[in-house]
Amino acid sequence: MSSKDTAERSLEHWSEAGRTGMEAFYALATEDYHQLALAADWPTLLADRAHEGWSLLDVACGSGKFPTALRRYTDLSAVPEVAYDLLDPSEFSVAEARGALGVPFVARRDLVMTLQDLPADHTGYDVVWATHALYALPPDELDAAAERFVAALAPGGLGLVAQATAASHYLAFYDAFRAGVREATPYTTAEQVRDALIRAGADVRDQRVTYTTGTSDRVVAEGFLQRCAFDDSVSLEEMEAAPVLGDYLASCRDASGSYTFSHEAALLWI
Repeated sequence: MSSKDTAERSLEHWSEAGRTGMEAFYALATEDYHQLALAADWPTLLADRAHEGWSLLDVACGSGKFPTALRRYTDLSAVPEVAYDLLDPSEFSVAEARGALGVPFVARRDLVMTLQDLPADHTGYDVVWATHALYALPPDELDAAAERFVAALAPGGLGLVAQATAASHYLAFYDAFRAGVREATPYTTAEQVRDALIRAGADVRDQRVTYTTGTSDRVVAEGFLQRCAFDDSVSLEEMEAAPVLGDYLASCRDASGSYTFSHEAALLWI
């Protein structure tokens, strides 16, 4: 088994061909970014770092859901325009995120690459964030990625990695999927990212946010869960019947059949 099998499947789904699955996932997962937008005083945090020529690096930018949530749920009117660099190994994702940006976020450079491949001269960013972005990072590349994250941040800058913890739905579900359906490399946990950032020399503050998402619509549940596994070949019925995974899903379902998924996100501030 390749150490990058999960990463490769993830990248395949971040594409035009994977748009339907992406939209199915965000029927529930948009709440992840809503919660992050409410978890801190973002207008103040950003305004405090603002200066002439300031810049922001969005690591594994996905489809731009976090800056979209900030613009929707917070008042950024006092935040000056910031040069916004988009980093993602998927050219599709970079294009999607660029299209989602609006003031004060002004797209600058498109960096179609992984964090661990970010050139050493890309430093001095006033803000660097990675929001629900590093799950498929190959374990043997985690330290290199953490080192590049820390090195990219300017002295006194604001760094944030938002990642689900080992107890959260995304990690618990994928562990059960790997045990009951298909062997694969596990997702990276918030705890592993925190430890890698500390090894890279960062002073990390760990803030936790808990919330739930759910649905009574089996089509919505299936689309969401398929994307959680980056595998749309396994139906909801097959997941529910699978060993290990079936037990996990039963624990998320009430007597009416509705699903509720419990989330715990760690906000790792540096």
